[in-house]
Amino acid sequence: MVVAPTLRTVVRRLPLGLGVLAGQDGLDRPVRWVAVSELEDPTPFLEGGELVLTTGMRLDAGNAGSYVDRLVGRGVTGLGLGVGLGHETVPAELVEAAARAGLPLIEVPRDTPFVAIGKLVSELIAAEQYDEISRAFAAQGRLTRAALRPEGPFAVIDRLAHELGGWAVLLDEAGAVRHARGENATGVARLLPELERLRKPGGRGAPVSLALSTPQEHVIVQPLGARRVRGFFAVGADRPFTPVAHTVVNAAGSLLTLAIEHGGEHVAAERRVRSAALRLLLAGEVEAGRETLELLGDGLPAGPLVVLAVGGDQEAVLEAVEEGFAAADGDRVVVAVSAVRAEGTVAALAEHGPVGVGSPVGPADLRTGLDQADRALASARRRGERVTRFADLAGQGLLSLLDAGATAAFSTALLAPLREYGSRADLLESLRAYLACNGHWDAAAQRLGVHRHTLRYRMRRVAELLGRDLDDPAARAELWVALAVAG
Repeated sequence: MVVAPTLRTVVRRLPLGLGVLAGQDGLDRPVRWVAVSELEDPTPFLEGGELVLTTGMRLDAGNAGSYVDRLVGRGVTGLGLGVGLGHETVPAELVEAAARAGLPLIEVPRDTPFVAIGKLVSELIAAEQYDEISRAFAAQGRLTRAALRPEGPFAVIDRLAHELGGWAVLLDEAGAVRHARGENATGVARLLPELERLRKPGGRGAPVSLALSTPQEHVIVQPLGARRVRGFFAVGADRPFTPVAHTVVNAAGSLLTLAIEHGGEHVAAERRVRSAALRLLLAGEVEAGRETLELLGDGLPAGPLVVLAVGGDQEAVLEAVEEGFAAADGDRVVVAVSAVRAEGTVAALAEHGPVGVGSPVGPADLRTGLDQADRALASARRRGERVTRFADLAGQGLLSLLDAGATAAFSTALLAPLREYGSRADLLESLRAYLACNGHWDAAAQRLGVHRHTLRYRMRRVAELLGRDLDDPAARAELWVALAVAG
């Protein structure tokens, strides 16, 4: 709300002979508007804060007191009586009633038109509005210049605290303090329970900001981010926020969101470069991959490497990687970490999704390490495990000695008739169970949850489609290798 001019200002600015006859102690009350009325009771048409002007046509000694009481009850700022029409002078009874009630009473000479007083108040209010807008624009300009500084969001927080004469804090998505300025900012931990209410902006019933007030402090908290919450900022002062202050806070929120989202674009671009570097490394172009990573100020860890394939939320996984090289690729994140740091990294990443762990390899053999990690990840997903190591998979030690491309082609060709047989994916799983149980019908059927006669039928169909004798140990070995490669 615009700060209205006071009654004292109105009296002083009108060189028209206005005289204050009573209620001098109330001259610093704000005049929010001027109302002209000759009604005996104008209060139903008032909101409070008005300077009421009248010629007193319906006022006399008998009703002056009740008239003043009604105005005071409505919260008017003052009463101006125009003399020379209904009354040659201001009635003494009206002066006494106004003095008793503490209501400022102003004598308006006949030569002073009421419209002149109304125009003056309107001009003063307009001037206050212009001043308020000017102050808000000036503050926004200072915030914008702060946002352009190298420290970006931190500079905005510093400037915001200065503009408000209080404190300001920038928080990350989890509520941890990234930057703070001003006294009492260290107590921001008390706001953490409120952040949950702001984590889903735009949702039904979700607030876009929070305002908290106590007799000692007034606080505003806003989320940051265009599509999802990427952080928060909070501001506080020992007095209520003015309209200008609210405008400044909202401008700061827009600048901080822009900075965060713009920073997100840089992160996305960096991740694309990392993915390109990963493709170079997997293609055996180790030096080209290293040079690409050096442009990002990064590189491969020294010594033997362990490759991890991690499922789950890719953004969460990438943010959780503290050591080693990481890049999103397909439906998983690939991480190359020093063998001596592998276990700690695996434990940290397993909180975000299933992890497949390859065996230690050199930089030139990252493709082999990733193939191992992918097979382990496929097994972890299939079995619902959090961590699966390639070395722990039965039969995978032999597979690691084979050419990955040739083995994959062999597996695809051998199992193709089973995959192409309508939608009977159960043939593959039945064959896997049959081989895992070393051809024992009852154990394999129990593992699949079917009758052994059903399993016998399926195995006859598998033998027919593949043209293989399932009692032949060599055929079983080839099929087991093909299934292991297929994952």
